[in-house]
Amino acid sequence: MTNDTHPRNPRMLSVDALRAAITAGEIDTVIVAFTDMQGRLQGKYLHADYFLEHALPHGVEGCNYLLAVDTEMNTVDGYAISSWESGYGDMVFDLDLDTIRWVPWLERTVMLQCDLTLTDGSPVPMSPRSMLKAQVDKAAAQGWKAVAGTELEFVVYRDSYEQAWSKDYRDLTPGNQYNVDYSVMGSGRVEPLLRRIRGDMYAAGMVVESAKGECNFGQHEIGFLFDDVMTTADNHSVYKTGTKMIASEMGNSITFMAKPNDREGSSCHIHLSLRGLDDSTVFWDGQGKGKRSKLYDQFIAGVLRTMRELTLFYAPNINSYKRFALGSFAPTAVAWGLDNRSCSVRLVGSGASARLENRLPGGDANPYLALAAMMAGGLYGIEHELKLPPMTEGNAYTSDAVHVPRTLREARELFAESDIAREVFGAEVVDHYVNYADVEIEAFDAAVTDWELRRGFERL
Repeated sequence: MTNDTHPRNPRMLSVDALRAAITAGEIDTVIVAFTDMQGRLQGKYLHADYFLEHALPHGVEGCNYLLAVDTEMNTVDGYAISSWESGYGDMVFDLDLDTIRWVPWLERTVMLQCDLTLTDGSPVPMSPRSMLKAQVDKAAAQGWKAVAGTELEFVVYRDSYEQAWSKDYRDLTPGNQYNVDYSVMGSGRVEPLLRRIRGDMYAAGMVVESAKGECNFGQHEIGFLFDDVMTTADNHSVYKTGTKMIASEMGNSITFMAKPNDREGSSCHIHLSLRGLDDSTVFWDGQGKGKRSKLYDQFIAGVLRTMRELTLFYAPNINSYKRFALGSFAPTAVAWGLDNRSCSVRLVGSGASARLENRLPGGDANPYLALAAMMAGGLYGIEHELKLPPMTEGNAYTSDAVHVPRTLREARELFAESDIAREVFGAEVVDHYVNYADVEIEAFDAAVTDWELRRGFERL
């Protein structure tokens, strides 16, 4: 996308406004970034004049190993896209000029987000942004667009990241030392940090709603207004990185791990609905006391039908699965219900606000992958006219509904064997992310944990 004059909203920059700000000396650094498999922003900090003279007209390149590394940035075997045998070639950071935003937590800096293409101009199919874009295009071909909001929880610690590292992440001091769910006083205890995050994210082009405390000690959530799915995913990635950088500057640390300790995990609930390309309502029939449309029911059915097979994209890490516990507000049952938080899919709203909330993803989810999975499942349900199974009433934790995968290994097997995953994403993408799971599982299986030492050092 190359829109020179009309940014996404007035707080973001057009190319003309960026050029003027650089010329005036208001900007000296331009970050070009993409979101990798792990959901992290990766890229380069460019001098602003170089960006105008060279990067803007000719582009930026980076090594294709960036989509073939583990969380520690180790190059690992098994990826077709990148290896010593193929020479670790380059891929192109294709600048999305609709995404130019201020980075208020860095001095005189702006950021652009990128698609990834091969040097011949073709998209990199396993790039998370490419995967979501493919689902957006598929929906558009049917006359629909998807809008979504992600509710992302995190835990605040008084320790800096350096202190946390030196302590091996043990005995950290949380921002709150008791449950502050909805507590005005509890949020107020960390309000200097929350206020800074809200203000900087607004200046970076996001529509900030509110902040609230959560259940775990030091756990909070900052909410943002829904938008089209690509904008939501882009904002999510910037927010997650920026929040950590702001916390670090203030001597704190923040984690988005799904389960950082034995208390409540951190979620990333995703609210999503389809609309017509003209913004018309397609998930509801009639006004006032109308009802869900057939299209809506088929979409829900598709999300449920594919949930276990695509859980790898909702819960991509070993730690993700520690969150799925009975009575934890994290789902264990593949089930749907009306405003029922014990289900993995919760239906809320009516009319134009009708939407489904996917409660499966945790704070560690890659937003592009999770949204791509949700859209792919829903569109599959519409295409195959799937029938919505009976609604779960009461406690889904104790129902006879099928269980979500309990481990990354189980999710990996379901994904690898899924004909639907290969149909909606392609075999190349499936093989790539199966290898991603294999790398994580192998690394975890080789690790000696604190639990093993405490349990067996003396007593076994």
